[in-house]
Amino acid sequence: MVVRVIRNVGFRTVLCLLSVVCCLSEVHAESRLKRFWSKADSLLTTRYYRTSYDTNYVVRPEGKLTLKLKGNQTGNSLRARGIVDDVHFKSHLSTSHKSTISIAGTYRGLSAAYSINPAKLRGFYDDYELNFNFYASRFCIDASYQESSSLSGDMTFEDETLRMEQGEADMKVFNITGYYVFNHRRYSVSAAYNQSYIQRRSAGSWLAGLSYQGGSIKTSDKRKEQHPEDHDVRIYVGHVGIGGGYGYNLVLGKKWLLNLTLLPTFVVYNRNKLTINDESQHAGRMKFNMLLNERAAVVYNFSSRYFVGLTGVATNSLFVDDAVTVHQNKWVAHAFVGVRLWK
Repeated sequence: MVVRVIRNVGFRTVLCLLSVVCCLSEVHAESRLKRFWSKADSLLTTRYYRTSYDTNYVVRPEGKLTLKLKGNQTGNSLRARGIVDDVHFKSHLSTSHKSTISIAGTYRGLSAAYSINPAKLRGFYDDYELNFNFYASRFCIDASYQESSSLSGDMTFEDETLRMEQGEADMKVFNITGYYVFNHRRYSVSAAYNQSYIQRRSAGSWLAGLSYQGGSIKTSDKRKEQHPEDHDVRIYVGHVGIGGGYGYNLVLGKKWLLNLTLLPTFVVYNRNKLTINDESQHAGRMKFNMLLNERAAVVYNFSSRYFVGLTGVATNSLFVDDAVTVHQNKWVAHAFVGVRLWK
């Protein structure tokens, strides 16, 4: 019956009808996409303009969309020294530095980025790392997670120095710091760190913060295979800190913006665990425990559209006991050039 109908109507007519149907489907899909984008744009615009700033100090850029080309580098180091069982020791371990190139976009205050790691593409970098930053007017969050097998360095016990090579230990570290900006109408964190706003006049703010650091270091399978006589060691840590700090945006000549932020938090709760050959050992609270979040930025605006800059975020932990001091430093730095579009 279908074949008879096609013959009666004509093959060219059927093709015309199919073409019309396809065009109508494309028009319908395009219409749905436009409606979706219009609704999403309306929600983002409402959210963006809901934020209230003192326009004598902070203004919104003329462009809706900001694009940036970024070069990024991260690193993590661990230092320890002290006396254990009458033996003097010190160690300096660090992971391989991670260098990436990324393209970032900010639309109505919402940012996203895509990064490429040339070393990983060539098989020279096996670590995994994720960084997340959220900068609103009142609340901000800096977070990072790292899985690393590249931890290496020297460990000295009295006059004997041992070398830890990459692949002999596995490390996982998670850091997150959230903070409240008291002077949020005149001081913009976003102006310094994602350029979704512009700081017109110098201003600063006190900050209240909450931070957490957790992670583990354990002997890797590679180390166990090469040195079966060694102990299987696993260290687990978890720290919660509460504190406050201060951040300041310095505007020079209407083109330069310099930011410096310091947010120390004191550990009020921790949970440490040491396991040697599947036997738990005592790992009590150290006498002095601090988590320190530091940020710095330099932004230069060529005009209202074009800008360049440098930013850095570091998370330091410092733990001190009667005879032992441990210091860890996790940092990420960005260099970027950007343009604002769509007035």
